[in-house]
Amino acid sequence: MRNLVWHILLCVAIAASAWASNKVDAEQVAKEHKASFHWFPVQKTFLLAGEGDTLKFAIGLPYVSSHGNSIELKHAPEITDGHILLDSADVASLYKTDQAQTVPAVPASSSSLAKVSSSSAKLAAASTPAPAAAPTKVAAVSAASAAPAKTAAIPAAKTATPRNETAGTREVKTIVIDPGHGGKDTGAQGKNSNEKDIVLAVGKLLKKELEKEGFNVKMTRDKDVFIELGERANLANQWDGDLFISLHCNAIDATPERKKQIKGYHVYVLRAPESEEDKAIARRENKVATLYGEKNAKEELSPIEWFKLEARLEKYKQNSYMFTEEMLKAFDGGKIKRQGGGVGGAGFMVLVGALMPAVLFEIGFISNPEEETYMTTTKAQEDIAARVAMAVSTYKAAVHNYRETLGR
Repeated sequence: MRNLVWHILLCVAIAASAWASNKVDAEQVAKEHKASFHWFPVQKTFLLAGEGDTLKFAIGLPYVSSHGNSIELKHAPEITDGHILLDSADVASLYKTDQAQTVPAVPASSSSLAKVSSSSAKLAAASTPAPAAAPTKVAAVSAASAAPAKTAAIPAAKTATPRNETAGTREVKTIVIDPGHGGKDTGAQGKNSNEKDIVLAVGKLLKKELEKEGFNVKMTRDKDVFIELGERANLANQWDGDLFISLHCNAIDATPERKKQIKGYHVYVLRAPESEEDKAIARRENKVATLYGEKNAKEELSPIEWFKLEARLEKYKQNSYMFTEEMLKAFDGGKIKRQGGGVGGAGFMVLVGALMPAVLFEIGFISNPEEETYMTTTKAQEDIAARVAMAVSTYKAAVHNYRETLGR
């Protein structure tokens, strides 16, 4: 038995030694192949941006995104002694070269990770959301949960005939309002009201406000009907929306005293959860899909699925943050205050297929007696709708100004 254990340990050591001898520095790979190297320390991801393609990697995940597709790697990228390391065979395969032509292996002595961070600090700062929009660290892909697992495919999004420019880069004209839940799905329930009714009332008022401002406004539902989560995003794509706003009410299952304490609004974007609380909220909102047998339904996305979504999300992520920041400004001074920082991220299935900047807005806690009473009044619903409309208008102006700086 002891000999068997030693044999296994020897095999592991040999395998580890072989992998170590084939490691190459990602920055050196970029130089060798005339690509630029960009490191994002918060997300633990990095890019090798060349003329033909931008390769996106995540520390700890054995996949790379290339031309929007996920390719399995022989070994996951890792950080050792401040260097980001790739397997030379993976590099050779990706760049279609002989392993002998790849860059030299990393020497035993290395500098600290600060070297990596400083070499791309400017780009990382430019590519990371403003603090107001993302007040806490975001692990877009969790290295700790990197073990690949078989998961159901993410539903493919139905698209409309595209305009000349994609959503997020063109002028903001079409707004898609998605009042959550509906029909047989009541959503969260308060003492005297249902989530589906409050958000529908706010959605209708928001539509009127936005139409006054000249926007083309579509609603995924304008009456008490049930619509599957996946279909909501598909409708938004068919309408070729420029911004998708899903309206919801928050809730907690707790003691009466605790329910009185927890309150406030929260704006969520589609990104990997940064807290257990955000995960729980996403699971609650996603539960309707599994409850009613929606195809490809799931309550939570795996790390691999997040990685596969990254290329798609990259097109709209910054604009989603931009709109979120305008929401925070618009709701300053309102009756319902921010819950914490007011911003979060999680895997909301209703946002997954939306090919445009998108947010899920929890306008308040229906489980909080004070906020429930307030949200059911016409005065509150009008104020909430007016503030969201204000955020949409300022977001539109911000996009327009940005386009002008680019000469568009």
